Amino acid sequence: MGRDDERRRLGLLLGNARNGRGGSLLITGEPGIGKTALLEAAAAGGTGLSMIRLDGFESEMTLPFAGIQRLTIPLSEHLAAISERQRQAIEVASGVAEGPPPDRFLVGLGVLGLLAAAAVETPVVCAVDDAHLLDQESLDVMAFVARRLAVEPVAMLFASRDEGGVATRMGGVSELALGGLDQESATALLSRSLAAPVDPASAAAIARATGGNPLALIDLAEGLSAQELGGLGLGTDPIPVGPRLEAHYVRRVRQTDTEVQQWVLLAAADTTGNVDFITSAARTMGLGEDVVDRAETAGLVELRETLRFRHPLVRSAVYNAASGADRRRAHRALAGAADHLGMVELEAWHSAKATLGTDAQVADRLEYAADLAARRGGFASRASILTRAAELTPPGRVKDSRLVGAAEAALVVGAAQIAHELLERVDVDSADRVDRGRAIVVRCALGLFTADPAVLSLAAAELVRAADEFHGRDTEREQRALLKAFESCAVTDRLMQGVSQHALGSRFEAASKSGGGPDATILAGLGSLILQPYAEAVPLVRAAFDAIVELPDHEMMHMGSAIAALGAFLWDDAGRSAALARAAAAARDAGALQALDTLMWVASLSELSGGTVKLAEEAIEQVREVRLAMGYDAENVINAALMAWTGAPRHVVLAIADGANSVGFGGVGATAVAAVALRDLAEGGYRDAYDRLKPLIQDPFLQVTPLQYPDFVEAAVRSGHAHEARPYVGLLMERAMANDSLWCRGVAERSRALTSEDSAAEDHFVAAVQALERTGAEIDLARAHLLYGEWLRRTRRRREAGEQLQLAVQHFEHSGAQMFVPRAQAELEAVGAKPVVHSGSGAPDFTTQELTIARLAAVGHTNPEIAANLFISVNTVDYHLRKVFQKLGISSRRQLAERLDAADR
Repeated sequence: MGRDDERRRLGLLLGNARNGRGGSLLITGEPGIGKTALLEAAAAGGTGLSMIRLDGFESEMTLPFAGIQRLTIPLSEHLAAISERQRQAIEVASGVAEGPPPDRFLVGLGVLGLLAAAAVETPVVCAVDDAHLLDQESLDVMAFVARRLAVEPVAMLFASRDEGGVATRMGGVSELALGGLDQESATALLSRSLAAPVDPASAAAIARATGGNPLALIDLAEGLSAQELGGLGLGTDPIPVGPRLEAHYVRRVRQTDTEVQQWVLLAAADTTGNVDFITSAARTMGLGEDVVDRAETAGLVELRETLRFRHPLVRSAVYNAASGADRRRAHRALAGAADHLGMVELEAWHSAKATLGTDAQVADRLEYAADLAARRGGFASRASILTRAAELTPPGRVKDSRLVGAAEAALVVGAAQIAHELLERVDVDSADRVDRGRAIVVRCALGLFTADPAVLSLAAAELVRAADEFHGRDTEREQRALLKAFESCAVTDRLMQGVSQHALGSRFEAASKSGGGPDATILAGLGSLILQPYAEAVPLVRAAFDAIVELPDHEMMHMGSAIAALGAFLWDDAGRSAALARAAAAARDAGALQALDTLMWVASLSELSGGTVKLAEEAIEQVREVRLAMGYDAENVINAALMAWTGAPRHVVLAIADGANSVGFGGVGATAVAAVALRDLAEGGYRDAYDRLKPLIQDPFLQVTPLQYPDFVEAAVRSGHAHEARPYVGLLMERAMANDSLWCRGVAERSRALTSEDSAAEDHFVAAVQALERTGAEIDLARAHLLYGEWLRRTRRRREAGEQLQLAVQHFEHSGAQMFVPRAQAELEAVGAKPVVHSGSGAPDFTTQELTIARLAAVGHTNPEIAANLFISVNTVDYHLRKVFQKLGISSRRQLAERLDAADR
């Protein structure tokens, strides 16, 4: 009653599904507000749709992927339609197969594929009630699927109380906040539910007092006399619906016999819905076989395929009203039944609920259950189970270890506040040294995750301290802590405190000698990057880079910062790009969206030095897409350096740089300032560029500063400081001799040309162009053509100058470096050359997703492969490819490759 607007909205969602347009909706509201009734109305109106119903159960909240296991059972016949990797992820998560713990987003991609396959013949509606009672892994997976629905004939409906952060975890899913009924509907519902009439004034007052809550109106009408209801309506304060209804249900339970009360408490303590399981526990308590029927007759529970309470408030009322002793007795009975049936995780959980104080044996069983959860990729469940295990563990090292383990698991799923609270409970003084080191690593990761200025600047030093705690006890953790220290150093840049760059390098070098394996080789390379003269460092850095490339995919995907740093040190643009692309492909294949997010950020920044703006923009668009898939607001994706390249006002970019520095993200601040300096160069503001770059050059930072030498040389020469530029030209030439990099040689020759006499400059310009033509550093090639053309113009060789400047404009535009085009065009006008004429044969105005899909298809990827790479369904890939073909006027993938290649040229 009174839900016409809401039902129309549901009808539109279902209608879209019938017409091949997927969608989702989260219905939130207080208990009894009518969420379930709306789901049932949707099911009743689902003609021509295949309905899948799913309920959340509190007892499953610590069982990882329990909801997904139940969801995929009716979809199992479609498992052959998804990739082997996705199928394995679902099976491992569901506990029916062994394998590496899957990322929850990979499980989500598999579920998306299953739903899409199931909907080929008949559109599918998946309705999830009590979503707030789902285990966190299942909720995350379902939210991912709901966000990725596009052109699949699938609708997903969720009903949930507005608690437990459900709305936040389901970010990106449309929400319908359900309020109480309007006055007219509420009064009509109350009157219809009453056995005897109540006066209209009282009915209206009761409707107002209950806030129009339908369950409150119905159940109060059933449980109170008309006179009692009339009395309720006389008050001026709102009736507390939850507490009053709970008290109402408690009275109803206490009107039954003792056996029914005990049985209902058992059901309330478990709520798996498994009647046989509850009956088994009841048998150990000496309850009669017919007690379940008497509970149903009393109107407290409903027996369908599974047991359901009349309403979740009945369950909470029964459980909360029971004494602690009675609750523990119920849990002991359930634990015994679970043990008899071999339900390890349930037995451990119920045993924990039945325990007062500490119990080392129960805590051990809980830890085992937590390990089982981790094997299935259930890190949220692992965190909660280990937390309970720690509560049952006597004070000491074992308790501290479990608390740290719970914090580590919470961090994996982004539960930063929970992880922080768990660490606060660790007794640092009594903890084992390894556990102290683990706690430090988690604190530093939390500082990065929450952008805590107090942690960020000291993180590298703290991670070195963690490595010291691991030293001699856990070599692998020591090495990994130091690799994280380097990553933190890259993030904080010159704002790093508590440890110097030299001390960091020395610690890397020492660790590389005390342990073996790829990590030792990588640390040796990072140490030499910091400590050794360039020519001596190159072989060790190359070995480190090669060691990363040889890592298995699941390790390489977490090495983005090291790949970028080592590749930049070697001036290996091709190797760096290839390694980052492979790492990103590995992250996509594993469904590791958090790792992919980091890799795309690194790739975006890397492309601005030794690449193209166009590829940097594509990488940042992928970051936006990944964050949308994870449920974050993509509008918060801001790459300040890229903003400088793409026309954002200087004051905005510099304000972002200042803000980043104030938090501790010194790398963001420094790269933004350097990008603004390049903008100054592009626009002829040479003195401004010189002033911005000089402080960065005079305070060098690892591999980053040498990449800025060519920019400083140009700024210094053009602003009248050529004498300051020459030493850096020498350093660039030395590097080019040592690293055999065409990119480095090209910018070195370009810089040398700027500082040479006119008679010698041309040879260096020509050498720069020839070297850079064989690299992916298209912006640097365009700048070489530009500077060469400007030099030719000054020497009055106007025709040759025009040729070089035309090439500069073409490369600037093709690479997306538009900010340099006006300068090149002005030079063209000065030599009287015709402006660059575009053929108009470029690609149409594709969306980012269309362009990405088109490029993947053009190089031979199948639709399922593209879907897996982009975390979308095969249907969505097919839909976007059809649009691409229409825009290009083609009919085959061979034509697609040809057209895209022509557009890129």
